[in-house]
Amino acid sequence: MGTDNIVFLEVIEWFDETGKELVHRIPEKGSGEIKWGAQLTVRESQIAVFFYNGKAYDAFGPGRHTLKTANIPILTKVLSLPWGMTSPLRAEVYFTNMKVFPNLKWGTRDPVAFRDAELGLIRLRAFGVFNIHVIQPLLFINSLVGTQGMFTTGEIEEYLNRVIVSRFNDFMGEKIDTIFNLPARYNELSEELKRLLQADFTHFGLALTELYIVSITPPLEVQKAIDDKSRLGVFDDLNKLLKMKAAMAMENASQTQGETGAGLGMGMGFMMPAMFADAFKTSSFCNQCGERV
Repeated sequence: MGTDNIVFLEVIEWFDETGKELVHRIPEKGSGEIKWGAQLTVRESQIAVFFYNGKAYDAFGPGRHTLKTANIPILTKVLSLPWGMTSPLRAEVYFTNMKVFPNLKWGTRDPVAFRDAELGLIRLRAFGVFNIHVIQPLLFINSLVGTQGMFTTGEIEEYLNRVIVSRFNDFMGEKIDTIFNLPARYNELSEELKRLLQADFTHFGLALTELYIVSITPPLEVQKAIDDKSRLGVFDDLNKLLKMKAAMAMENASQTQGETGAGLGMGMGFMMPAMFADAFKTSSFCNQCGERV
């Protein structure tokens, strides 16, 4: 590597102006020649981690640190040079933000096949949010930044999204029978999925503090079929209501016949068929379009 790609570091610090960076690399590209006695400033809610030859070593908490071999015992065990002779150390420093990161997005990029108990085989999309924070900086840097080669918050969020979706696909088949029961179970399902993912996130040095399922939706054609089924259910209920009212009217007519005589009863008898015909005529529906006609 040529010297044009090397950054000479005497003062090392980082301030997250966006409030959205999970990890920040110094230098952002290439290697850094960290001089003997360089000043490292770590702010509250930050941990600075030395990264050398593809592996994370010492972590520094909040405060101002003068970098010498005596201050980096773990790194000193790995290296006899260069700092043993007070020459620059070629390494990188990763500042890890230890605060809770809320409202990270997760969701299925492609629809997931699901066998619904009532609708058969359908495809579903799912979306939600989750909150995380780093609990083991060295493990986090080694497992995600080092092993996976992820240096930006966007890359890390995308990777965690794939982890969540992978678990969610299996979770759907085990915990959900039909999408008609979903709206009342979002909170319950969110908690169960969160517990399922805890071990995965701990493996990366992260804590999954919250996870929410915001929506699970079928394709538009399935949504239309569900709407059609709901309308048919309304029509069936309305037909049942009309039949019940007709039966009640017949019962009332029978009682009236017993009280006022056969003549009035006979008159009502002639009137009832016409009344029922009018009632059902005004409440009939087209089987093809599902609209009132």
